[in-house]
Amino acid sequence: MFQMMQENGVHLLLHSWLSMCLKQSNTVKGVIVENTSGRQVVFGKITIDCTGEGDLSVQAGAPYEMLPKEQLQPHTISFTVDGVDWDKVLKYIKENLNEFSFRPHPFLNWSQAQMHEKIKQVKDITEIGELMGWISLRNEAMAKGEWHGQSGVGFFLCPREGGVIQAHFQHSSHVGNCDPTDVRDLTSGEIEARRQIAIAWKFVKKYMPGFEKAYVTRVCPELRIRESRRIMGDYVLTTEDVIEAKKFNDVIGKSAFPAAGHHVASTDTLTHTGVNPKDGGSHDIPYRCLVPKNVENLLVAGKPISTDRDAYHRFLQQTMVTGQAAGVAAALCAKKGITPRQLEEDIAEVQNILVKQGAILFGHTEI
Repeated sequence: MFQMMQENGVHLLLHSWLSMCLKQSNTVKGVIVENTSGRQVVFGKITIDCTGEGDLSVQAGAPYEMLPKEQLQPHTISFTVDGVDWDKVLKYIKENLNEFSFRPHPFLNWSQAQMHEKIKQVKDITEIGELMGWISLRNEAMAKGEWHGQSGVGFFLCPREGGVIQAHFQHSSHVGNCDPTDVRDLTSGEIEARRQIAIAWKFVKKYMPGFEKAYVTRVCPELRIRESRRIMGDYVLTTEDVIEAKKFNDVIGKSAFPAAGHHVASTDTLTHTGVNPKDGGSHDIPYRCLVPKNVENLLVAGKPISTDRDAYHRFLQQTMVTGQAAGVAAALCAKKGITPRQLEEDIAEVQNILVKQGAILFGHTEI
């Protein structure tokens, strides 16, 4: 990646932190950054906000939505382990099916009994993908003060070179009541999440069959922010758009993720499982979700694009899709000497480039 950028004359400035937005009237002209060299001004024909929390867009004056911190989805720090005896894990699962929560795609219409029969037929752990459970073991640990009680026990299977499978514990710490736009909350959230994963790792080693000889290969470097600001753009993607698998003329990517959250902040906020796009399909992500209201020469990509709360696009795949589209759009705007908002009128050129790059924009894929 770095080699490609160097070959194409891209000027990189790593290890730098956004300090201030440079504006002329309602037009973004660039940014001020801080780093070990001090302070630099970086001008740009087009600027893309990929800060995750929409920091630049807020400084630029774009409208946004964000719930009180008490209602935000909890944040987490993940860790990954290797050295697992997967045959032993699979044996325990098959012998204790009621201990686990299996979540097949809802359009498969499998009953719990059918799901259990499917699991009984599994011969390799890689056929499962994600595991949530160990309920009685967790309850036993909680009774002894050996589980923090802020989340369930679960992980994703994570492939590594050489055919090795690791366990990526993404759900073993949950930090609620944390405002990701407040540095004091972020600090306390980091500390609490690391306290929880230390407890979780001791639980894994002591209680979970197959993990007796496991060892940690990675602890993620910072708090994963599940929910924060959503920058309001020329279009706000809605829950109904997701559920109805809506198509848009200015599509720049697709998503098959359900509406509503997967982690409940409280009983008064998000649903747990969400609602999938109809027919097992996907919905379009319109370009206008990347163009903030009230600001020119600015694009937003990643987590804070313009959606309502339950259509929130926080997943990695979605952030990659919008990042690619914003990059293509910014390049075209700079080349043509127009604003991202003016580009809305001629989105076909963006779409043609994205398709040539391998993006899937059109058609319908069924499961």
